[in-house]
Amino acid sequence: MKIAVIGGTGLIGSQVVKDLNAAGHEAVPHSQSTGVDVISGQGLDEAVAGADVVVNLTNSPTFDEASPAFFQTSMDNLLAAAHKGGVGHFVILSIVGTDQVPELDYYRAKTLQENILTAGPIPYSIVRATQFMEFMDAVLSWTTDGDTVRLPATPIQPIASKDVAGAVAEVATGAPLNGIHNIAGPEIFNLDELGRITLTHKGDNRTVVTDPTTGMFAAVKGDVLTDKNAHLSPTRYTDWLS
Repeated sequence: MKIAVIGGTGLIGSQVVKDLNAAGHEAVPHSQSTGVDVISGQGLDEAVAGADVVVNLTNSPTFDEASPAFFQTSMDNLLAAAHKGGVGHFVILSIVGTDQVPELDYYRAKTLQENILTAGPIPYSIVRATQFMEFMDAVLSWTTDGDTVRLPATPIQPIASKDVAGAVAEVATGAPLNGIHNIAGPEIFNLDELGRITLTHKGDNRTVVTDPTTGMFAAVKGDVLTDKNAHLSPTRYTDWLS
């Protein structure tokens, strides 16, 4: 199969391209660095020409109120180009529980992206993943004040990016789901607990203080970012850290 991977040079995209090509498909990465701009539309028709599948892994440059506009414009442009090019399957990567956290601009934006896809003209698949293990350092940095890190006890189910990429590649080469495929890591942690595990492993002397009011994940109510019924990936967090 010929598969156009939009956002194919990023953390997930580069691994998806590698997995697809290793399986014998022709996966071509596209991004701004290759002359493809999902906002202006530059290079999109050429990127998707002749593709059986489009995998859209582009992401908003910010997590704030500007993110819905990014997904609206990028999806409109991509779907138009893919429809014109006769693409038969359109895949996006989203977030487990994204429609359950309307308090967060970015989660509303990802829900919008899903809705645009489902209302569009092309058979589709949505892969929803839990939080990436690779993002934990960033999460710790957001709420660090000196030697203290403040984190809420939000339940999360971290997944390794390589497992996300493998799932996206598998879905991309299958029949369109016209629905959602949830993937998650094998273990559930409270975010503050995960912070302590991470710092201990790294020999980092910062102290985690449990604070239900601090950081992006403070807006999350309950366990909506976890899914015990999702397809569970094999990589455990402590193994990933090692």
